[in-house]
This record gives sequence, C-alpha cells and structure tokens, in this order.
Amino acid sequence: MSHKEMTADIPQEHFTLQEMMKMALCIAFCAVSAFISFPLPFTPGLVTALTIALTVTALVLPPRLVFITVASYLFLGAIGLPIYPGGVGGLGRLFGPTAGFYIGWPFVCALVSLLKGSAINFRRYALVSVLAGVPLTYVGGIISMMLVLQLDIWQSLAMAVVPFIPGDILKALLAAFIGYRVNRALANR
Repeated sequence: MSHKEMTADIPQEHFTLQEMMKMALCIAFCAVSAFISFPLPFTPGLVTALTIALTVTALVLPPRLVFITVASYLFLGAIGLPIYPGGVGGLGRLFGPTAGFYIGWPFVCALVSLLKGSAINFRRYALVSVLAGVPLTYVGGIISMMLVLQLDIWQSLAMAVVPFIPGDILKALLAAFIGYRVNRALANR
C-alpha cells in the first residue's frame, strides 16, 4: 500500500495563504494592542486594548480560524513572549486571578464569530460583541477570581466586571466598527 493510499482517508487540514496571512495579522494585532494596558488599583485585571483586537479577530475570521488564532496568541505568550497585557509573558497569567479571561478568549471569540453570521452588518456585529462577547468574557474572569483569590460572587463581580463594563462596551462597539470596515474592504477587493 502506498503512502498516498494510506493517507487518503485521513482528513487533511490545510490553510490557504490568505487565511494564514489574516491569522498572522490578527495575532500581531493582539500582541501589539496588549501593550496598551493600564492597571486599576482595586483589581488584578488590566484595562487593555487587547479586547478590541480579540473582538476584531472574531469578526474578520471564521470560527475555526478564530479559535486557532487566539489559541496561538495565548500559546506564544505562555512560552514566554512578552505579548500579554502589561508586556508580560509566561504561564503566570494562565494560572493567576485573571486566568479565566485568557482561557475563555478562544471559546468566546469563536462563538462571537459564529454568531456574527455571514452578512457584513455593523449592527449585528455590535449586538453580538456587546451582548455575547462582553458578558461571556466576564464569566471566565469571575470564576478564576473566585477560585484563585477565594472571593465570593459579589466580590468577584466588583473586581472582574463592574469597573470594566462602560469601557468594554465602548471597546466592543469600536471593534464592531473596525471589523465592519475591514470586512467591507476585503469584500470589495
């Protein structure tokens, strides 16, 4: 039996050059945007532009590519590249009080990508980003803060959610606008 015959039944995962370029650009966008971060004195969470880049990634790539892209970004940071918010890398962020945000991002972003649909529509992008992306991201953060810092649900909400709501809604709307413009530009090529 030849190699070709033996591998004929194994599904092959291939990415087009265009898909790989989009994924690489999204990873770079995430890495660069993470440097735009600042701490708040009462929470281990950072205010970061990374959430804009993650949402744009979710809006410009299909769900499977979004998951792989965000997981790749997390992997690169986990192995030590200083591309996480605050210019850090390593496993610390994946096991600390904000770990739930990081672990949840590939799943939340893939879901946002799925819910955005195939039509290029700013309103739909905005609704999905604000009503699904923002609250689902908070779930991971609440859980990790409860577990790592031994907080109750109300303390976790006060540290992981409440101070971030206004900014996260604005960032989700900005990401929806950027995603809409990028998708329109790509569709008109």
